[in-house]
Parts: sequence; structure tokens; C-alpha cells
Amino acid sequence: MAGMQITVPRRTLLVLSGPAACGKSTFAARRFLLTQIVSSDICRAMVCDDDTNQAVNREAFDLFHFIIDRRMRLSRFTVADSTALQAFARHRLLDHAHRSGYAACLLLFNVSVATCLARDSVRQRSVGEQVVLFHADLLQQALISAPQEGWDMLYVLDEVTMEDTELEVLE
Repeated sequence: MAGMQITVPRRTLLVLSGPAACGKSTFAARRFLLTQIVSSDICRAMVCDDDTNQAVNREAFDLFHFIIDRRMRLSRFTVADSTALQAFARHRLLDHAHRSGYAACLLLFNVSVATCLARDSVRQRSVGEQVVLFHADLLQQALISAPQEGWDMLYVLDEVTMEDTELEVLE
């Protein structure tokens, strides 16, 4: 199956959602300016110099949402790069986008457990099998619930389509 052509308005919050090691950050880095991507891992590192330190999640996500808010106030296209696998995390981003007059686009990365485990095993910041399996369960729930959450645009990408998907931001 070939990739998709996705076109979004400039005032879009593009939310990437998927298990650890599924390729979200790589997908974003290949398509967007570094400054357009707000990464929960980078926010975690900015707070405590360790992007794997889950003990600072509250502080990291405060910063994550603060940066997203400021970008939207300045009418900047913004990519939210976190797992966003739990409904409350997606709802917070969706609500904020709509309150800011932004289109809300969700990209769900439906990548197999085997692929995520293989990628995780060679990552510098491996999360381990238990986390990948937990995320895989959350992904299955997200695939069912996300279409009813009120997203303006929702796309499901697998390991084949994500490689060839092009995303254009209209000015």
C-alpha cells in the first residue's frame, strides 16, 4: 500500500500518537522543522537532563503544553510528539487546539509490537519490552476510541504507509 498525501492548514495542531519506538519522532524529523516539533522527550531532557526520567513527567508535560500553547498563540503550525496513547492525553491536546481555533489532526502509528521491540532494542534510550507491550495495548484502545473523539482529521499509519506519507502544510 502506498503512502498518503495529507494536507493541513497552517493553524493545525498535529498530534502524533503511538507506542514507544514506533517511529513517531523519526517521521516528524524527516518532514518538519525542528522548531515545529514539541517533543515530550526533549521537554523531559530540558527539565532534568535525562529524557528517560519518568519521575519528572509532570514538569516535562507542563513545559510540553506551555510550548504548544505559546506556538498556537503565535499562529504557528505545531507538532505534538508524545505517545498520546491515553485518552486523557489526546483529549487535553484536542481541547486546547479547538479552544485556540486550530484544526486538530491525529496521526495514529499502528506499528506492530515486533517492529517496536526490534527498534527499541537498538535505540540509545530503550524503554524495554514491558513498556512496549503496555503501549501496544493502549494503541489497540486508541484505534477504537480515537475516531469518536472529535478530531478534525485522523489518519492511521502503519510501518509501510508511514515511510511514504507526505504531509503538506498550507500557508
